[in-house]
Amino acid sequence: MKPFESIVCVGQVAWAGDFQKAIVQLMTELAARHPVLYVDYQYTLKDLALGLAGRASYVPVAVLLGRGNALTRQTVAGGHTVYVWQPPLMLPVNFLPPRLHDWFSRQNAARLVRHLRRVMQQLNISKPLVINGLNPVFGLPMLGELSEAGTVYYCFDEIAKSAWMQRHGPRFEGPYLRRVNAVITTSETLRHTKQATQPNTYCVKNGVNFDLFHQARQLARSNPPAAPVVGYLGTADNRLDLPLLLHCALTMPDVTFQFIGEVHEPTLTQQLSALPNVQFLPPHQPDALPPLLARWLVGIIPFVCNDHTYMIYPLKINEYLAAGLAVVATPFSLLADFDGVIEVAGSPEQFTLALRRALADISPARVTARVELARRNTWAHRAEEFEKIVASG
Repeated sequence: MKPFESIVCVGQVAWAGDFQKAIVQLMTELAARHPVLYVDYQYTLKDLALGLAGRASYVPVAVLLGRGNALTRQTVAGGHTVYVWQPPLMLPVNFLPPRLHDWFSRQNAARLVRHLRRVMQQLNISKPLVINGLNPVFGLPMLGELSEAGTVYYCFDEIAKSAWMQRHGPRFEGPYLRRVNAVITTSETLRHTKQATQPNTYCVKNGVNFDLFHQARQLARSNPPAAPVVGYLGTADNRLDLPLLLHCALTMPDVTFQFIGEVHEPTLTQQLSALPNVQFLPPHQPDALPPLLARWLVGIIPFVCNDHTYMIYPLKINEYLAAGLAVVATPFSLLADFDGVIEVAGSPEQFTLALRRALADISPARVTARVELARRNTWAHRAEEFEKIVASG
């Protein structure tokens, strides 16, 4: 990989949103030492139609219609700058059969590259390091098109299991892995699978915005929780073990179970909302989370155990710990980094017992151990790991 100064990151998630995103946090930290241009989510004509109909408030309709600035300057932590660019509208192609999908995808990528070159010229960016965030469908035809110093594939999920990418993504990922300069995954399980195709594969695990989530601990110290609350932060989807959650809520009526975030699996709310001690709260902006987490005693990660969750190193585990919370998780993946600090329980009965222990696990020494472990896993540390890997390549 050639030396570089600037970074162009092609994201698969929108920069803005109601939850912490690994690639956004990583770019925020890297911006302290490099000019960063973040290529925002690639919205399609279908997304625009949903936005115009009022069915997708997250779609930046005005910008996509040319009535707003596609290129914005974001001031991030530390006073550093990230430029975020909204690409022009793309054609919706995911529903198409492979042959048509691939042809139209190449047209989409070519359109993105044409506009991106102009933005790079405007910002005086040349020979950047390209970081592709789980988007090989665009990444493969973009290789070599930006006069880049090198390309890193940032892999934070198993694409073959991703609801959105699994239809066409795996066909692109294999050839893309072989041609990029390096792959950096967010879990050891992902590293192992990708290394079979690309030897230059490394793991930089997810970090935590420590200062933000530690505010919850500071708030709890001045105003301790008045009642036992167990919480889950993040998207509630088919990764959650519904029978386990039902068992816990039914057998622990004295405990409130709170879920904060979007719900993508209606069965969860249909069955759990009927219980008086279960609450579903809508997504909140990150800055609004500490007062909510300050009311909790335990954070849970009640994932089912399958091939998909086995690849995950969850963001929320360090967020809970930074808040000083006890943590109970199922053994969905490799969690040895947290031995002795969190509880791991597989069955509904074991999970309930672990929750009882965790609710009582409030000694200052234990809280400090949790906080200090999270402090070692900040995004600043992860960015340093990332840069060392890139520099060695």
